[in-house]
Amino acid sequence: MSAISISELHPNIVQPKVVGIIIGKSDTRSFPDRKNVGMERFTFRFTIKDSPDFFINVTAWGNDGYINGLYGSFSIGDCVTIENPLVTTKDPEKDDRFCPTTPTPYRLMVTEVHSQVNMCADMDTTDSLLPLIHLPVKDSRDFYTLGDIVANGQSLEGSFINILAAAKSIGETKLFRTSDGRQGQRLEVKLFDDLVSSFPLICWDREAIHLIQTSVTKGTVLFLADTKITFDSFRKGMNASVNFKTIITVNPDTREASLLYSYAKEMVESGALEIDKSEDMPVESITDVYTVSQLKGKSQETVEIFFGITFSFISKLDLDSSVSKVIKTRCSRCKFQAPEGLQCCSNQLCPGRGQAFSANTGFDLLVDLTDHTGTLHACSLRNPVAEITFGCTTEEFTRLTDDERTAMKWKFLLERCKTYVKILPSTKTKSGVRAVVLACSLADPGEVKQHMLALLQQP
Repeated sequence: MSAISISELHPNIVQPKVVGIIIGKSDTRSFPDRKNVGMERFTFRFTIKDSPDFFINVTAWGNDGYINGLYGSFSIGDCVTIENPLVTTKDPEKDDRFCPTTPTPYRLMVTEVHSQVNMCADMDTTDSLLPLIHLPVKDSRDFYTLGDIVANGQSLEGSFINILAAAKSIGETKLFRTSDGRQGQRLEVKLFDDLVSSFPLICWDREAIHLIQTSVTKGTVLFLADTKITFDSFRKGMNASVNFKTIITVNPDTREASLLYSYAKEMVESGALEIDKSEDMPVESITDVYTVSQLKGKSQETVEIFFGITFSFISKLDLDSSVSKVIKTRCSRCKFQAPEGLQCCSNQLCPGRGQAFSANTGFDLLVDLTDHTGTLHACSLRNPVAEITFGCTTEEFTRLTDDERTAMKWKFLLERCKTYVKILPSTKTKSGVRAVVLACSLADPGEVKQHMLALLQQP
């Protein structure tokens, strides 16, 4: 029997067969069975798409074994064949309130007794359906930027909106127990675009978390249909959450997404994303001391930013190279480096293009930190930290002679320093770690001795 398209479905069709790609999937839930006291019925919902314009919600019902078995048999991005589902008319007052809004007036129901759901075995059909996973379910121009959300603030509280943004970082999954004893999970993703450098997206469902963890990396563009916007009273800001209505489109195939992808790619490759002062911990709050090897080791164990202190030698400090390699000018809006002598931003997607050029000029160099356990290469040292470290402003530095710059260099080079660092996991470095210097000064000998004694006492 040949498949019928979603657009042609209606309740009078006998034993329909539908083929589509999974674009959304909820967690399983259970309810008391009204017909069998003391028993429970289980259910979950998924959404399939078979053309650019048509997709439909499917609800599966059954016992524990059937529903959890079916739930684990496919994921978002898989192509499935559904045989003999029940085609029912949607309740306009209820159905689209608690699941993704679809363009069809119907929904499908599957049960163990009457229906079958299998992976699509026809590779030609699968190949034709796969591109649909990259087409948003809403108009590609119908979205809020992160700047729009921040600007509207609490007036968006409780709203369901579409968002186009890129992933900045992906946190670790946190497990917890609900009040009724069920296990829950939570994953936080930081988003960014050309207006906002960091915005939280919270995921609660297993399938959404799985999709993020397997398909999303730093710089990946996401179209988030019907995310819920709420005010986080603890953080004093807005956030978005994936919910029962949300459909996540990874790497959407749209013009708007392509422009954002180009911007995100440049931001990731330049390292500008990782220099986010709004996320820096106050230096006085940093107390954990690490060797270089411990910093590298911890960065392999976590994808999250962390902070620490290292008593190490500055083994590379090119203060006596050309001034243009030590002092640089960056656009104040997007942080891209402005080419020497060119008073404009080189970033084609800079939000300030067409406006008067606004830039910051300051120390902007890479240093190496070395101790007896190894070397942390290419640590970013920028203003205002660099000016405090060197005791010299950029204007004063440009007036120094070559000999005076060399003398400043040797004041720190191969000297043990107490350095406060911000560690960011990075795929752009051989060591897999990127460090930003938050404070640096020549180390006190007594403090170094105390640190070395503590190391000797470690197992």
